[in-house]
Amino acid sequence: MTLPFLAKVAWTNANFGGIQNIQSLEQYNYNLHPVVTPLIADGTEAPRLPITPELFPRQPEELAGRFYSSADYHVLYKSGKLTPLQVVKALIPLISRDQGGKYVSAWSETRVESVLAAAKASTERYHQGKPLGLLDGIPMGVKEDTAVEGYTCYYGQRPEPSDAAFEPATKSLWPIAQMEATGAIVIGTLAMHELGSDVTGCNPRRGSPKNWYNTSYYTGGSSSGAGSALSAGLIPIAIGTDAGGSIRIPSTFCGMYGLKPTLHRTYTMKSSICVIGPLAATAADLAIAYRSMTAPNPDDAIQSAFAPSVPPSPSAKKTLGICREWVSRASPVVRKSTEQAITYFAEKLNYDVVDIQIPYLQEGQWAHGAWALAEALDHLKNRLKGQYSSLNHCNKMLVEISSCTTAADMFKYSQLRALLMEHLAFLFKKYPGLLIVTPTVPEAGWKVHPGDEAYGVVDSNLTLRMMMYVWLANSTGCPAVSAPVGYDEPEQGEGKLPIGIMAMGEWGAEEQLLSWAAEAEGYLNDAVEGGRLRPKEWADIVGLANEVDAESS
Repeated sequence: MTLPFLAKVAWTNANFGGIQNIQSLEQYNYNLHPVVTPLIADGTEAPRLPITPELFPRQPEELAGRFYSSADYHVLYKSGKLTPLQVVKALIPLISRDQGGKYVSAWSETRVESVLAAAKASTERYHQGKPLGLLDGIPMGVKEDTAVEGYTCYYGQRPEPSDAAFEPATKSLWPIAQMEATGAIVIGTLAMHELGSDVTGCNPRRGSPKNWYNTSYYTGGSSSGAGSALSAGLIPIAIGTDAGGSIRIPSTFCGMYGLKPTLHRTYTMKSSICVIGPLAATAADLAIAYRSMTAPNPDDAIQSAFAPSVPPSPSAKKTLGICREWVSRASPVVRKSTEQAITYFAEKLNYDVVDIQIPYLQEGQWAHGAWALAEALDHLKNRLKGQYSSLNHCNKMLVEISSCTTAADMFKYSQLRALLMEHLAFLFKKYPGLLIVTPTVPEAGWKVHPGDEAYGVVDSNLTLRMMMYVWLANSTGCPAVSAPVGYDEPEQGEGKLPIGIMAMGEWGAEEQLLSWAAEAEGYLNDAVEGGRLRPKEWADIVGLANEVDAESS
């Protein structure tokens, strides 16, 4: 590690110490872990929400910009017109390094033999008329920081040959195991920004995944491979992680749907800000994945204590909260798309729109940024035993910057977290069912510049700007969902840039957010001029699978 003076300058420039003089924080206790666990009122176990085809119907065939969904695959499999094995055999050449796959940049690792074995087993279940459910045979991917049996968690790094810190997982993490138990096929692990330390997805060590809407712009990060694979049409569902927008930012940049659940809702991680959650090509698949991965884990006392999230009653009052000062900081085109969507929700879907205030937005973001780096440093020390030689230069500097945060700073950050959580609780009580709506990110895309792939890119000011809206849900543990609501013309490259809108709800309000995302999908499909767009290089997996010889498969 080098240049501690420069690291301290960068830490100060980022204003990570900027909340030390907020005197009003003294009245708040430390809140080192923003755990809010919605419990069942009478203490009895509530039934799990079903995942059946009638609840998730297929979208109309003639819909503009249509992406394949789990329901599409399920219908084809049940009818015998297609098999999971045909789909897998169509996918493997597209993502294989050995075969020069066009879409390989999204993927970290694929264990072909195990994927084929899972596809054969699924195909046989359909032949026998005994599929495990709607997700049986559905291809999916998992971000490479999340354990999948037989795969190695590289965290976006390129390990040295002698590096013993990277070994294949002996079992899948609970949320992934639940997806696999439904018959979903993990096609492989998905690439990510090195260490998940920024929001571009640029990875000079391993190669950066492509944003197929416009390859001259980044996918967003750190779940960059997930955004890339989804935008290409390769898979309908991906699993990512989100400590500072890492599910929602790539979802936005790549025109997809992404859910950041309540802290510890899917799995109790060693983090006070990070969660595991789904990204998907459709709002329905986002809900299916969420319901599948949140079965109670008997070995996880916190996760298993959660009451199931419940969809809102059709008669429930619907309210959107808008912090005008916050939303106004977005670029004109993003602000316009957000305001048009809010108008649609108010006029067509009977939402009340109320103005709200949220204090210390700038200071809260500073605190979250420093907290995220401090957690990352602790995780990295444990994993790499202090050996950072394999990291790219940008991450070496970020590790050095994170070491500037003191215990006293962390306590102040936690007091500000307590203040924000108390304020949000006040708003949620005042407006039952409130969803706080903002853009997901304030800009339509992040440009790729010459030299990025060789040296990496770090622009702290732009990073903090891109995280302007997402950080609050991480800092307070609230759930939030992102949905595409429009497109912007690019300044470089070919292909329009997706624009996303985000809603943040009360702790445990995932199903309410998923219902809202489905309404946002209706807005994009029916009210936005031209409807949803598909990338020019979108892969027609069903068409390609139909070319695979069913008999030989």
